[in-house]
Amino acid sequence: MNSSTDTNETRADYAASFEDVEAAALRLEGFAVRTPLLEAPLLNEELGYRLMIKAEPLQRTGSFKFRGAYNTISQFNEAARKAGAVAFSSGNHAQGVAAASSMLGVPATIVMPADAPAIKIANTRAWGAEVVLYDRYNDNREEIGARIATDSGATLVRPYDNPDVIAGQGTVGLEIVEQCNEAGITADAVVIPCGGGGLSSGVTLALSRLSPDTDIWTAEPDGWDDTALSMAAGARKSVDGKTATICDSLLPTAPGELTFPILRDLAKGGLAVSDEAVKRAMAAAFRHFKLVVEPGGAAALAAVLDGKIDCRDKIVVCICSGGNTDPALYADILREQSA
Repeated sequence: MNSSTDTNETRADYAASFEDVEAAALRLEGFAVRTPLLEAPLLNEELGYRLMIKAEPLQRTGSFKFRGAYNTISQFNEAARKAGAVAFSSGNHAQGVAAASSMLGVPATIVMPADAPAIKIANTRAWGAEVVLYDRYNDNREEIGARIATDSGATLVRPYDNPDVIAGQGTVGLEIVEQCNEAGITADAVVIPCGGGGLSSGVTLALSRLSPDTDIWTAEPDGWDDTALSMAAGARKSVDGKTATICDSLLPTAPGELTFPILRDLAKGGLAVSDEAVKRAMAAAFRHFKLVVEPGGAAALAAVLDGKIDCRDKIVVCICSGGNTDPALYADILREQSA
């Protein structure tokens, strides 16, 4: 963590603040699940450190994305609610927006890649949203979403570069600190899967205020480690987006404009993991925690189990951010890892 930054105050130029995260927690109370912090003592003995899992696959819609979506849409005024919400997403933000919109009586249109996992497309439609499919290799989802919003008057709910989304995702961090306090412990490190940085920046806002001695790390797939590269450089950097990966939920080619300054100033650094490490982590989550985790959602656990940071004799929290994996892929991975 950047020691030159005063973590007792939130810089005025951040898109969201710690107080915004606290306000989001109040809006989400009774609607979002307070997901458990899981632990496997036998695994801890094997590892030589205390590993805890924040189980966001048990959140509504199977990922943390519901938090940011509900926090955002619940603040729509009457006119905005009638006009509806628009979002673009590979799946988890899609389902979060669809569910929150359904609960709040707001029509929703979701722009999704045609090759998104079928379970994510089906679940988004099941929440009553209209799904517009696009070719991720030839079409621009942001342009499609913006056009729909302009034509319909609906509000575009961005997946991470939105202050209310960042604040909603930050409630994961509040819960981690609360649950650690209840257990009488302080986490030495928290590792977070990172795409555009909505979850990691929101959690960082919470932890930097409530647990300033905790190191915060992001985890991304190999070849998609734009946030890690950007934090090392101190400025936003892009990747070419051509590396194959099973982590379909972590594919932005550059960190968010609003999320990156928070991570640059307050996080420790970024980590990158291979698909093979992700597969091993998915199998470990199933075996030790009885938790179904999708590939992108397992990136942080993969980084820790693969030894990307020194965890010896420490207390480490990994956020498993989602569990909306394709059943056939999941079965194949478990079968391969148990062979």
